[in-house]
This record gives sequence, C-alpha cells and structure tokens, in this order.
Amino acid sequence: MEITFDVDVPVEELKAPEIGHGGYEGLNPRTETLPKGHQTAPGRRTLPCDIRVDHDVAIKVRDGCTLYADIYTPPNAPSRSVPAILCWSPFGKKFNGIDSLQLMTPWNLGIPDGTLSGLEKFEAPDPAEFVAHGYAIVNVDSRGAFDSEGCMAIMGTQEAQDGYDVIEWIAQQGWCNGNVGMAGNSHLAIIQWFVAALQPPSLKAIAPWEGCGDLYREQFARGGIYGGDLFDHLIVKYMLRGRNGMESFRKMFAQHPLANDWWNDKRPDMKRINIPTYITGTWTNTMHGMGAIRGWLDVQSEHKWLRWHPYQEWFDLWGNPEANVELLSFFDRFLKGEDNGWEQTPRVRMAVLRYGESDPWGGIVEEEFPLARTVYRKAYLDKEGQLLLDQPASATGSISYNAEDPAGFAKFTYTFTKRTQIVGIPKAVLYMRSDDHDDLDVFLVLSKLSASGELMFNLNIPWKGLPVSTIADIPADKRTEVILYQGPTGILRASHRAIDSAKSMHPNWPFYPHEKEEKVPPGTVVRLEIGIWGMGVQYEAGESLQLRVSGHYQGISNFGTHEHVRNKGKHWVHVGGKYDSHLVLPFV
Repeated sequence: MEITFDVDVPVEELKAPEIGHGGYEGLNPRTETLPKGHQTAPGRRTLPCDIRVDHDVAIKVRDGCTLYADIYTPPNAPSRSVPAILCWSPFGKKFNGIDSLQLMTPWNLGIPDGTLSGLEKFEAPDPAEFVAHGYAIVNVDSRGAFDSEGCMAIMGTQEAQDGYDVIEWIAQQGWCNGNVGMAGNSHLAIIQWFVAALQPPSLKAIAPWEGCGDLYREQFARGGIYGGDLFDHLIVKYMLRGRNGMESFRKMFAQHPLANDWWNDKRPDMKRINIPTYITGTWTNTMHGMGAIRGWLDVQSEHKWLRWHPYQEWFDLWGNPEANVELLSFFDRFLKGEDNGWEQTPRVRMAVLRYGESDPWGGIVEEEFPLARTVYRKAYLDKEGQLLLDQPASATGSISYNAEDPAGFAKFTYTFTKRTQIVGIPKAVLYMRSDDHDDLDVFLVLSKLSASGELMFNLNIPWKGLPVSTIADIPADKRTEVILYQGPTGILRASHRAIDSAKSMHPNWPFYPHEKEEKVPPGTVVRLEIGIWGMGVQYEAGESLQLRVSGHYQGISNFGTHEHVRNKGKHWVHVGGKYDSHLVLPFV
C-alpha cells in the first residue's frame, strides 16, 4: 500500500552511485564461492570456511520496488537448513567495517589488523564469523540506496514494510530453514524496532545493538532543536548514494519544526514487539542509549535481555570477541532451536564508568533496570554555584550566563565525601528566564571533576593497543565523540516544554509531544523539566559532579551547528525559595 502523511514529504537529492565509492562495484548479479583461507586484502582476516556469495540479488517488495542484496551462505549446506541474519541499512552493502573505521575513527578504535574480513557491512556482523557457524548473512541496500529502487525512506512504516517483505522472501529460499533474525548497530539496530513491531511471521529474534527509539526526540530534533548536522554533513554528503533522492529531515524540520504525522511515524511502537530480543547499550553513545532503555522496558517478550557495556558501539560489535560469542549463542537458541542454556544468561548486566585512566566496570549482573535499589535524591542549586544534596537552598538568587556564547555556562558542583555510584536516569528541574527573548534553548551536561577540580573525560575504548596512555596524550584531532565522553546531556527549547506524562517511559525521562510552541514572555521565569540521558558513573571521595547549563551543546562533538540556536542575551537560572531548581540523581 502507499504510505501517505498529512504533510508533503520533502525530498533531498543524493549523489548517484560511483564505482569504488563505499565498495560499490556497479550492478552485477553473479555468484562466486570464496574458498577457505581467502583474504579479501592484505591485513584482513582469512576466511575460516568456504563462503558462497550471491551478489546483487533482486528482491521485490509489495509496492513493486526492487531492492538488492548480497547473500553469504555456507555453500554445501543441506536445503532448508540455514537460518538467516538480515542486516539492513542504506550505507552500501559493500561499504565494510575496515574502511569505515579508517574513515571515521581514531586509531581504528584499537581493533587490530586481522580482526575483520572485509565482507562485513558497515555496522553489521562479519560473514566470516557467522557463515562458519552455519548462518546466512543477508546484506540489503534499503529502498533508494545505491541501485535499490524508490525514494530513500529512513525508518518509519515504509522501511518497516520493506523489511517485513524481505524477511518473508528470505524465509522461502531453498537454503533457509524458515527462521530469520536481525542484527547490527545504529541504523541496523533502529530498523529492528520498526520491523519487529509489524510482527513478520518468519522473524524469530532480533539483536538491536545500540538503537535509538525516536528519530525526532532522540536524534534529529532533540528537545525541539534541530540536531541533524552530522547526518547532513557526513552521512548524506559523503556516505549515502542513490538515484531517486531521500526523504529530507533537514527540509522537513525547516517546514514543520513541530511533530507531525511524518515525524511521529519515526517512533516505533516497541510494545508490539513479542519475539526474543537481545539489546545492548552504552552510556557513552549520545544518540542510542534512551532507545535501548525504552526497548528493554517496552518489548513484550518474556525472552529479552539487556547488556549495558562500557565501550563505543563499533568496538563492542567488532572488537569484543566475547560479544560475538554471545550473539551467536543467542541466535543458536532462537534461530536454530539449540538447547544451549542461553536462558541462564543474566537478564540485565550493567556498566559503570570511572573516567580518566581508570578502566570501566562491565558485566555487572542486576535483576532489573532501572535498578530497584535506586534512591532518587535531589541536589538543589544554590546561588554560590553549589549543589546541595537533600537540602533546598536557604537563600534565593540567580546565576546568569551569556546564552549567545558557545563557551558560556553556569555551573553547579557537588563534591563526594565517599565512593559513590550514580546509575540510572537523572533529570533537571530548572527555573529560568531571558530578558531579551521569548524563548530559551537550554543545554545541560553532567560533568565529572577530578579531586583537583579538573574536567575529566572517559575513554570509550580499552587503552590496550593505543599509542597513548593518558587522556592528556590524546591529540586535538583525535578528540572526537567516538572515543571520548564528557557526561550525559539534556536539551530543551523552552517553548516545547509541554509534557505528556502518560507517554513518559520513566518519571525522569519526560515525553515532550512537541505539538505546539508556548513562548516565554521576556522577563518571565519559567519552570523547565529536562530529561537527561542515562548515566552510570563512579565517583571517588574528593571527585565532583558538576551541572553545566549553557545556551549551546556542551558535549565533545556539536549536537548541531550554532545556526539552529535561537538564544539572545543572557539566561538566568533562579534558585532558592519557590524556585527550587534541582537535579534528581539515581544513587545506588
């Protein structure tokens, strides 16, 4: 059926596919068998088994569009014996992990040569690993990507229906045992929420490895402020290729900055997911964490697991051998039906970051998340720039910052007197005003300070194998969000402050409908309830938690360019008395 919305969907042109770009070889359907011991290039993993590759397999979906896939299978497997793992994205089915690491990451994330074969699609499992264990890997170019037909649709009903149809096509192939799973991270994870919510009969298990859960509220317009610059300037400009354009997030926000039918279609109904689900997440990812948490809370299967690890998503996918073994075990249980004891896997495992040169802690077994033993404590802001734990400020006052200056912020600090862990979802309630404008764009970050008062960062990959041994040694051109993390952030445009509590997944993560603007008359103090990304941090005695309030994004990389920020003049944070500005922090 045709997917229609209550608004016209703007389209953005894409560059046409180019031979050599992203591994593209031109449309060339063919079959070959790569022999055991084959190496796609020097320094890559040699293949542990023979692998049959069917290139550019045409798959027609319900509206007549043809999509193209590369299919990796065990060449001599009996008919109807092989389960399939579908890896779905628009980035190019031959754009591999090795090239992506070299293009986008410092030091290849410390992943050594010989780890990947070069057959793995960007953000997807490596066929060299999975075919050797009796699986097929199906790498699809989604609608509008490269030679796949149609206009590129990123998430939503259209892409979900395409995924449904491809899954049912795979299940009918002569080699397939009828069981299909989905795996991969980022786009490859997010799409799993959408497809699984449609309940295709042959989709038996999903493994969303870091997947956000709402493209408006968690990625492109978080807090009501456009934040798609990285996508526009890197993904669209340099990575995506197609012949019929793509639905444009940038143009849609320019025309319709409030949530509408199209924007809301980019939020999957995770409560419709009822199959085995293995979710991973990390505190250090600034896009996917809250989607992974909502998936854990909303998925309606009794067979669901949450593994919260302490590293960057691509490292966990490709550089963490234990994660690979575990993913295989999960699929062995639910795609092959093996009685392998998978159900003994802890349902929840958490991670705690320590920052600096201290290694993080992962694999912490818990019974649930959020943790039942959590004590939510309020840290009140005072006019001296302190955070007062469990103690409202006795005196009223206000602290200002230049909201037009990206380096300007107000700061409020609490110093711990003993080792403390804060694990869960925090929130800020702030009373703020602007005398010069009828709106406020507010950006928060919870930073960690050393005992000597210096700003600390967390390294998102292991120190082993890197050419540096301290944070200070990391050169400026390597200081990206991929490997460094300052702390969890919160973002809100004051005119979007309305909350629908019935849709909030947690009291500290408000659901903003973003359906109307409520301007703030200049000079008026307004109450803002700002959800902050989940966190898991240990503080030693003498170390501090610092709330920074700013008119611009305070993370490692820009949330968006400054052109999207509306601020003028100063912002004032009011504290004390009836203006009990405070943080809600999850102590465990």
